[in-house]
Amino acid sequence: MTDQAKQIARESKSSFYYAFSLLPALKRDAMNTVYAFCRKTDDIVDQNDESDDLKYARLHKWRVEFEKAFKGNSEYPLLNKLTNIIIQFNIPVEPFFELIKGMEMDLQKKRYVSFEDLVEYCYMVASTVGLMCIEIFGYKNKSAKDYAINLGLAMQLTNIIRDVKTDIDNDRIYIPESDMIKFGYKESDLRDAVYNKNFTELMNFEAIRAHHFFEKANSSLDFEDKPSMFAARAMQHIYYRLLLRLENENFNVFGKKISVSPLEKTSIAVGVWAKYSLVY
Repeated sequence: MTDQAKQIARESKSSFYYAFSLLPALKRDAMNTVYAFCRKTDDIVDQNDESDDLKYARLHKWRVEFEKAFKGNSEYPLLNKLTNIIIQFNIPVEPFFELIKGMEMDLQKKRYVSFEDLVEYCYMVASTVGLMCIEIFGYKNKSAKDYAINLGLAMQLTNIIRDVKTDIDNDRIYIPESDMIKFGYKESDLRDAVYNKNFTELMNFEAIRAHHFFEKANSSLDFEDKPSMFAARAMQHIYYRLLLRLENENFNVFGKKISVSPLEKTSIAVGVWAKYSLVY
């Protein structure tokens, strides 16, 4: 099972894999397992060839099997291993169930009227992951939870900016309707991939919000918790670079894929690890 979780993390080529690859073996194994759970939960909703009813049924079964795993009798070895890690690292179970609820929101809600609505969703699908991870990383100050929440919001908002084209292709719009109205950019414009001043100003407005949550995350993390949080800090730097790149490319997400390369992710992760390993 551990190999399965490691394989899922490696094949994803996500920022998470690069960020926690330098963790000690025990914590790295735990992070691989938590990430595999998050990936598998997300994949249930992202199956484009399945109906929403079937996705609901699969999510329900996933939740039931997760509950069974606490007695060690889930049919999924991944979930049995996960519950052992939850107990070992004393991770609150609420974020795991909230993540599943966030995936259900993705099936129920494909448009967001206000930014407040969007923040609730971002918390469910991203901040919850941070709250799981910090228990594995370890921390001394409760402010680490605020760090996890704000970093999750910042990262998810960055994802939303990057993925607007992919999302509309799947009939999902995460940009709040109130913001689109404010900048005079219509849903039909998004469907037609209209790249104009209205769009770039709208994306810049969302980017400013992402910056705000990155700054809140920075101010939340206590100095003495920074060494143990180097993996989270690596993810933060990777996503912040992505946000800056989106800005530098003037948010031209319709014309090309804007990303941070695997080499850059590796370099950032090693750099952050070295900083906290050698300096602190």
